[in-house]
Amino acid sequence: MRMKLALLAGSILVLPAVAGAQPIDGLYVGVGVGANLLQNETVKRLDLGAGGNALAHSNPKFAAGFAGLASIGYGLGNGLRVELEGNYRSNQVRGVSDLRAGGHEQKYGAMLNALYDFDASPYGLDFMLPYVGVGAGWMQNDWSKVHAGAFPAELTVNKAVNGLAVQGILGAAFPMTSYVPGLDFTLEYRIMAMPNDRKYTAALGTAPGFAVPGKLKVSDDINHSILIGFRYGMAPPPPPPPAVPAPVAAPAPAPSRTYLVFFDWDKADLTERARQIISQAAQNSTRVTYTRIEVAGHADRTGTPQYNQRLSMRRAETVASELVKDGVPQNAIDVQAYGDTRPLVPTAAGVREPQNRRVEIVLK
Repeated sequence: MRMKLALLAGSILVLPAVAGAQPIDGLYVGVGVGANLLQNETVKRLDLGAGGNALAHSNPKFAAGFAGLASIGYGLGNGLRVELEGNYRSNQVRGVSDLRAGGHEQKYGAMLNALYDFDASPYGLDFMLPYVGVGAGWMQNDWSKVHAGAFPAELTVNKAVNGLAVQGILGAAFPMTSYVPGLDFTLEYRIMAMPNDRKYTAALGTAPGFAVPGKLKVSDDINHSILIGFRYGMAPPPPPPPAVPAPVAAPAPAPSRTYLVFFDWDKADLTERARQIISQAAQNSTRVTYTRIEVAGHADRTGTPQYNQRLSMRRAETVASELVKDGVPQNAIDVQAYGDTRPLVPTAAGVREPQNRRVEIVLK
């Protein structure tokens, strides 16, 4: 319950800060912490000298535990990224079938992951970046002071074994660039398994100072981890933005045939001033001779080229719809989008330039 409340609180704190989720481009680092749920395992075989033991085919059970990881990766800018992850998980032994038990199972490992970020903006989810991934690596599984039963028939295991590990990843990133450029909040579910059997050296205490050595084979190490964390893109930060001037007023309706409509950062909504300019363009279109009305959308360079292209198209479509409301025939309007490729004011990447966030209405 405490973990669920922490996840909910983290999500609420992040939502006011998110803006325009973008795929990672370049080097990044990440950390995550949360809960690890370890499924019941299976004791496949227990050999104690010439005899066996009732623990064979029993099921060790575990309490909910801790999971943590750190990663370093590289994003290609197109949604694909690769990362190297180091992780740790720990769960306390609650019991083995009906026997009293204790100790911990701890895992340390390194994984190589491949992930893909999905563009959710077409579904109105610009504030988040969902992703999926798979990974494989090597894990050390340490049974620390694990014991089951009661003396004089207590089985103890205190050993680490190594083995292959694989995992699947489902998560979402929420940009926090309003607080720190390049910073994302992450929420993840990971399922990690060690598919091969693990063989431990065990001992069965039968008398004071005497124990029968044995071998224990265990299978079914499947972990479900729910993690919250942060990810930081290490690309060079953009230069500080210049003082933001007031948007340039639209030119007079006559004799000009070009009208400029400006937008707020990362928005495609019309301001009251924008509606006035569009109305002027619609009225003046009845007073001049034209063959078509070109509506061209533009964006500044604070997003990726792909995102800016979509944003400029949304702006152009919004202006075209307003022209139609003001009486301009739909078939007379030619809608185009140029993203950040035709700025009025050339800037470096990442600079918020109001004059580049515009739609041009041209009577031709």
